[in-house]
Amino acid sequence: MADMRLIVAGAGGRMGRTLVRVISETPGAVLTGALEAPGSELLGKDAGVLAGLPENGVKLSADLWALSASADAIIDFTIPGATIANVAIAAERGLVHIIGTTGLSVSDMAVIKSVTSRAVVVQSGNMSLGVNLLAALVKRVAQSLDESFDIEIVEMHHKAKIDAPSGTAFLLGEAAAAGRGVDLHARSARGRDGE
Repeated sequence: MADMRLIVAGAGGRMGRTLVRVISETPGAVLTGALEAPGSELLGKDAGVLAGLPENGVKLSADLWALSASADAIIDFTIPGATIANVAIAAERGLVHIIGTTGLSVSDMAVIKSVTSRAVVVQSGNMSLGVNLLAALVKRVAQSLDESFDIEIVEMHHKAKIDAPSGTAFLLGEAAAAGRGVDLHARSARGRDGE
């Protein structure tokens, strides 16, 4: 079986560098592209070196179209605007698009959903197994408790956190709303909305 050829979007960021390291340690996976924002001072740098590894020959690029010619999938933990820009190219090129970007708006999610009839997209506000199991439990509990019970999600982060509520809070909120059969955005009240 051939190796899964992967592009990491946001390869110069904290999560991107972690993904580059994980891919380098994963049998059956190979990093073939490293995407970074246009104008970034990291463009042209070696993705391996940025991730604290030996040089791997994969240079950071801002050209997803060119990178996608030799890839099977893109792993995208960037910012909403970058993710939405990547969605159309990934779909057109037939890439599996794994989206871990948080802070996506309702309209961003509509754009993502619009390509799912012709492309494989895996999207979650939190990729951890534990949190996704928790979301399944939250949905079941919300189904079991009637409207006389309020559901609250309280989280704490540093005040510079860009996406508030977090992707995890939205994931759990969506699970609770699905359990209750209501629309989260129509029924939620938030104490803070970050960018």
